[in-house]
Order: sequence, then C-alpha cells, then structure tokens
Amino acid sequence: LFQKLSSIEEIESTKKPRNLKATLRPYQEAGLSWLKFVHELGSGGVLADDMGLGKTVQTIALFLHVLETQPDARFLVVAPTSVVENWRREVARFAPGVGVSTVTETAARRGGVPLAEAVAGATVVVTSYALFRLEFEQYAALGWDLLLLDEAQFVKNHQGKTHQCVRRLDVPTKIALTGTPLENSLMDLWS
Repeated sequence: LFQKLSSIEEIESTKKPRNLKATLRPYQEAGLSWLKFVHELGSGGVLADDMGLGKTVQTIALFLHVLETQPDARFLVVAPTSVVENWRREVARFAPGVGVSTVTETAARRGGVPLAEAVAGATVVVTSYALFRLEFEQYAALGWDLLLLDEAQFVKNHQGKTHQCVRRLDVPTKIALTGTPLENSLMDLWS
C-alpha cells in the first residue's frame, strides 16, 4: 500500500458513469475521483463533507463505476435506521436498474427468512448499524465487494461492538461517509 501511495503524484479525474441519472458538480466529481482512487487502491477511506452536499450520489456513482468493470459486484451500506429507506430511494432514483434491498428486521421478525434469501438478487443491500451488529455472522457469510458506512461517526468508538464488526468484516474496500469526522479526538478519525 505504501509503495502504491508513494508513486502517485495526483488522483486521476473520473468521469461520471454513463448510467448515473444525475449531474455531478465539480466538487462531487472530485469526491467520486477520490472514492474510485481508494477503492482501486484497496485501502478504504473517508469522505467527509457537510450534510446535503451529495455524499450519497457520489457513492452511488462509485457503485456504477465499479459495476462497469465488475457486473457481479455487491455493495453493503450500513446506515442509521432513519436513513435506510432513503438509501433505497436514492439508489432507485440515481441508478435505476440496480437491484437494491433494505433489511429492516432481524430474521426472527422476517419469519425466519435467512438474510441470504432476503437479499437474493440485490446489488446494493442497505441495513442499519443495529441489525448489522445483531446479524453480523450472516452479513459476513455473504461476501461483499465494498462496505459503505453512512454517518460513520456511529463507529467512532473503537471499543464498541459495531466498530468491532466493521473491522472483522472481510471486504476489499471500506468507505466511511460522515459530516463529522472529528468530534472528540483524532481517535475518532482513526476509528
């Protein structure tokens, strides 16, 4: 990773994916380029920006970019319960044709339906931090190409169970989205 990073002079600009149903502003194009860079590098990263400036659409653009070269890629979005449904709507709006599934209940409340069956056929799966933690083993068993943490300040406590689940999930790229990357100390950003 350090060898790759030391040879980079600038991050290559990324064009908007052809299937994205949105016009990106210049700063959103820069955000997409950053997300593509960290994904291809395999390092993971943080996209920190003020609320309402389009972190979601930048991430959906990354999903579409990845799908152009990896059509079978699958993405797991973990978000606060209050925005899970919003993610489904935004994927449908900006990337129509990309299968999206939301997980809003545990297996017991789904009538015993295993997670794999509940999300079968979905390219983007969106769930809450609580459900991700509670059914971690089922999420870990599915195999993902990218883990996206929305409102990632939810995992800032490196001793918390949710943080531990995020660290244990075996996925090539982990990306954190947040409007508040630092609240208490630099440890927040490290987490």
